[in-house]
Amino acid sequence: MKNQKKAYLYGLGAVACWSTVASAFKLSLGYFEPAQLLLVATLSSLLLLLGLLVRQGKLHLLGRTFKQNPGYYALLGLINPALYYLVLFQAYDLLPAQQAQTLNYTWAITLTLLAVPFLGQTIRRQDWIAILLGYLGAMVIATKGDLLSLDFDSPQGVALALTSTLLWAGYWILNTRNQAEPLVTLTLSFLLGLPVIVLATAWLSDFSLTAWQGWVGAIYVGLFEMGFAFVMWLLALRYAENTARISNLIFISPFASLLLLWLLVGEQIYPATLVGLVMIVTALLIQQWQPRRRFANHTEAE
Repeated sequence: MKNQKKAYLYGLGAVACWSTVASAFKLSLGYFEPAQLLLVATLSSLLLLLGLLVRQGKLHLLGRTFKQNPGYYALLGLINPALYYLVLFQAYDLLPAQQAQTLNYTWAITLTLLAVPFLGQTIRRQDWIAILLGYLGAMVIATKGDLLSLDFDSPQGVALALTSTLLWAGYWILNTRNQAEPLVTLTLSFLLGLPVIVLATAWLSDFSLTAWQGWVGAIYVGLFEMGFAFVMWLLALRYAENTARISNLIFISPFASLLLLWLLVGEQIYPATLVGLVMIVTALLIQQWQPRRRFANHTEAE
């Protein structure tokens, strides 16, 4: 049953979770290396997702769904959580969190570009405006407003943050043709991605996870970034009478995240970050804007 009030509550809950994760990433990376953080976070999220499937009586769907297309689900797991979060955490390790999280926020613009070759979609004029404005905003953030110098704090960090947008957009493109239960799909992704993450931890780092602060941060990331936020967002969309109103709640997250980075992490928020973020959010709103058709167009369609 539709219930817009419940939809708003679940949507705001998801946004609240997403608003805290940039701070959690940065604080946790002070104690764990990126692969270590991902290992503990993935294990935490996987336990939560399995528990939810047990509670819903859907655990048996894991094997049945996997058998339908094992290669497809293995690829999903390779991208998310394995490659996507490895790249994203490394970007956070190299950049100020405000830069990493805001650059990563351009993934929806990247999705527009990738949808052309992979989904056969066309790019509208307003999409081109959004793409140019969004990536100009990303450049403002990456250069701290000094566009002409192209002087980056960490070119590798900027490249990794933008690569994460390719991976995340690719993951959602792969999901467009997926008819399986979303919670089952996500749990399969984490199950199949876990062995890759274990190997990555052995190769890139080690298993000496001794700092309790790292454990607290990684478990928080696994439960709230990878787990509860996803579930609450699904519930928000399920209860929503108007999906667009719920989707627009997501624009609260990056601004709240910057405030928390200042309060919790102690990052000085650069003016260029705010300017670039406003440009990116404006670009995303331009993408969502649907011009009202004239009455004549409706009558012709009828």
